Amino acid sequence: MNQSGAGPLLTFQVITDTHVTADPDHVYNRHFEQALKDIAANDPNSVGIMHAGDVTDHGFPPEYEEFRRIWDRCKGGLPPLYLTTGNHDVALGVWDSRLGNFLAATRMPAAYHDHWIGGYHFIFLGTEQGLELFCHLSDEQLKWLDKKLGENASPGKPAFVFLHQPLKNTTAGSMEEQKWYGVTQDGELKAVLAKHRHAILFTGHGHWELEAPRNYYDGEGRLPAMFNAASVAYLWTDEDKRKEGSQGYYVEVYEDRVLVRGRDFAAGAWVESARFEVSFA
Repeated sequence: MNQSGAGPLLTFQVITDTHVTADPDHVYNRHFEQALKDIAANDPNSVGIMHAGDVTDHGFPPEYEEFRRIWDRCKGGLPPLYLTTGNHDVALGVWDSRLGNFLAATRMPAAYHDHWIGGYHFIFLGTEQGLELFCHLSDEQLKWLDKKLGENASPGKPAFVFLHQPLKNTTAGSMEEQKWYGVTQDGELKAVLAKHRHAILFTGHGHWELEAPRNYYDGEGRLPAMFNAASVAYLWTDEDKRKEGSQGYYVEVYEDRVLVRGRDFAAGAWVESARFEVSFA
């Protein structure tokens, strides 16, 4: 509840790294379906599910078919799904074919795109090359992002940005020694974001569990807030070990702040250590 006693102005979810496979009984597929059912049960008024990439495990057509099957079966009680690419979706193949398969299955308009939802700006960045792990953002896309972030009617109103790979030395998993950052234009993207402190960036890629430190990066007075969104398929720890699990975020937007709440989809419970507020007062 906000200070006036009213509920949030808008709510949405952030998921990432679903890694859907061609096997309907695979645990990743079951985790994806479980996450969708959790959202339908807990936030019927959500305006959207925002997916930060690695929709599939390999970007193969049968995996996209399974993704569509799961979504079509669950979507009746859900808001729209908005997605961007991850390296597992588009890496190491013929670029036009890899991107084309992603766009056809997800019904997204382009490699990068934006949407105004409930008066708030949602911006999805995406690689323009099929690199194995990193993403490549063209000068055109970075200029587009700068322009789009400048469109906010009120400087104090947040804009929500989604990209698969995190920026170096920001959120959990992105520390240089952990090696799960991954933006080729790291400095250039940081320079754009530094001009627009009202942005909030959500990323995936590293699968770092929401119990880890540094899931929320406050920008250190020079960059916008950033969040690691864990993974729906499986998790990773600061001990550099795989961990079974499925996590993401529920986000509540108020007039003066944004509340980000970690959710354990597998357990159907909140991750109490992953509760963050970004103030825009």
